[in-house]
Amino acid sequence: MKILVVGNSARAHIIVEMLKKSRHEPEIFAFMSAKNPGIIKVACDYEIGKLDCVDAIVEFAKSAEVDFAFISPELPLSAGVVDGLASIGVSSVGPVKELADLECSKSFVRELMEEYDLPGGPQFKVFGSLEGVREFIESLSDTGYVLKPDGLTGGKGVKVSGEHVNSMEDALDYCREVIAVHGRIVIEEKFVGEEFSLQSFVDGKTVCDMPAVQDHKRAFNGDTGPNTGGMGSYSGARGLPFLKQKDVSDAHAITVAVMNAMFEKYGKYYKGIMYGGFIATKDGVKLIEYNARMGDPEAMNVLTVLKTDLVDICRGIIDGTLSSVDVEFDAKATVCKYIVPSGYPDNPRSGDTVDVSGVPQGAKVYFASVNEMEGKFIMSSSRALALVGVADTISDAEKVVEEGCRQVRGDVRYRSDIGTDALVEKRVLHMREVRGGAK
Repeated sequence: MKILVVGNSARAHIIVEMLKKSRHEPEIFAFMSAKNPGIIKVACDYEIGKLDCVDAIVEFAKSAEVDFAFISPELPLSAGVVDGLASIGVSSVGPVKELADLECSKSFVRELMEEYDLPGGPQFKVFGSLEGVREFIESLSDTGYVLKPDGLTGGKGVKVSGEHVNSMEDALDYCREVIAVHGRIVIEEKFVGEEFSLQSFVDGKTVCDMPAVQDHKRAFNGDTGPNTGGMGSYSGARGLPFLKQKDVSDAHAITVAVMNAMFEKYGKYYKGIMYGGFIATKDGVKLIEYNARMGDPEAMNVLTVLKTDLVDICRGIIDGTLSSVDVEFDAKATVCKYIVPSGYPDNPRSGDTVDVSGVPQGAKVYFASVNEMEGKFIMSSSRALALVGVADTISDAEKVVEEGCRQVRGDVRYRSDIGTDALVEKRVLHMREVRGGAK
């Protein structure tokens, strides 16, 4: 068996690792935009190119005679790589271009949910000019508002009132900027509660959930600073401490409803990952957004504890037989922390070395924006390494990964508070306060 993995992040690194562990003993081929030493070590062959160059990816897949592909990031999905691979008879874990708009267009899922009267959505409007923007924002004065570019922004384009935007002038300036670049902006009511990620394997008919995870976008301890692609995340052995089982089942139901609505509207099965960003509020679970691939860092949390052979899951997705695959995860807690170069995200250094030789075996290391040159690991200006700790409790998993992070040598930093007892308890208390106002 030959499998192509597209992507070169830490997410792609762990996907490659999990596929390689399969009882099917596949050969792994990788198409990357930059070298990833973790992937290169595992892959039998690789090619470097642009991740949105469909022709190059298709040609590489054809020459390698791969059986199927796993698309790790959103950029090739938005470019239509799944459609391109299908044209040469190669199936993919990832949706076709039309359904990849689940992530690539913020208005896609909002309008779909409105059309099919699905639960969990906010008040929203989509604007292609500033006409009517002020009035709609003013109508959301009781809840606050969220501004979302109608396109891909690497997880960094969303602005929330009271956090990133503090006046009507700020909001109008940002809307003007987004419309100039993306053509449209989505404005939604702001939800108050605790966010969580529920990622699901999907074959268009069946939804198999992975453990719920909480991501941390803010750059610095205490949830301060600008948004990033994600500084770390954690999952519990028996769910997230601030969630009820009903929260997870309600989120699952929303994903099932959206999956079914896509098939009803477009006549195509969504095959791949549906990664829902949800929020538990006093009025129940609400949908913030969907992504059309696994989360980064959340992939490291869930794949680290996956018991089922990932190749079997992939075949179930592709063949439409996911319901017959017993998808299981170890009942363990995980904490992931990202090592980033000094100055990240606003003024990151680039070209510095990072040394992981002292990281204890208990902490797993996944390479992101790191290149290996003459035996040394060189960082770019983006997130460099994802470290993961696994244990029976979140507290113990955090201790494992924290010790690992402390042993990384270089001009780097990380968020030391992710997964700590203090931060988790803060989430629990906040959710208790939110639910206290439940109707």
